[in-house]
Amino acid sequence: MAKILVVDDEAPIRMLIRKYAVYEGHEVDEAADGREAVRLVRAEGYDAVILDIMMPELDGLSACREIRRFSDVPILMLSARGEEYDKIGGFEFGADDYVVKPFSPRELMLRVEAILKRTAKREGAQGDKEVYTFGGLVADVTARIVTVDGERAELSPKEYDLLFYMIRNRGIALSREKLICDVWGYDFFGGDRTLDTHVKLLRKSLGPYSAHIVTLRGVGYRFDDEPQKD
Repeated sequence: MAKILVVDDEAPIRMLIRKYAVYEGHEVDEAADGREAVRLVRAEGYDAVILDIMMPELDGLSACREIRRFSDVPILMLSARGEEYDKIGGFEFGADDYVVKPFSPRELMLRVEAILKRTAKREGAQGDKEVYTFGGLVADVTARIVTVDGERAELSPKEYDLLFYMIRNRGIALSREKLICDVWGYDFFGGDRTLDTHVKLLRKSLGPYSAHIVTLRGVGYRFDDEPQKD
């Protein structure tokens, strides 16, 4: 059983999500605006947050950004708009997934389950300290910290997962299908655009070391020990 916070200014939508989440055995709290959501996440321990974008007081994107200042709780964004810039905005602020309204409650819960499984697997992993260094780029997998020339890079949870996976498989051509399956999960409902958006954001975060991530046209991506030169 997971503890989920559902945030939407429309009570019928909150009730619908609660109905399906409770049926799946989860505990559900509700919030009607972004400011209340930030307060609840700060005060309570949640396993996942379902967060609408268009809300009064504090919109979902701003609430997501505030939550990311103190918590890595998985966040799934809801939006009535499906434009790419909305999705990019959500991912830039640290969202883990994105669902466009109107949505299938069953699909929404499957996405939540996928996020919960990935989080449990990550938190349950044990082992020795795992740190990789590529010049001024340092990736501390154990602590989930990435520094660029000594400055800590603020990555979203999924950017961390993607970077660490690529580093662990450096020098190997990774197809889009394999990256989506292994990083997002085989039951992920997104597509290539989600992956490409995260790679774009990750490269931006890595700054001068973005060239370590090589695009393989028609295939996917590869992380190289030595950055590619123009």
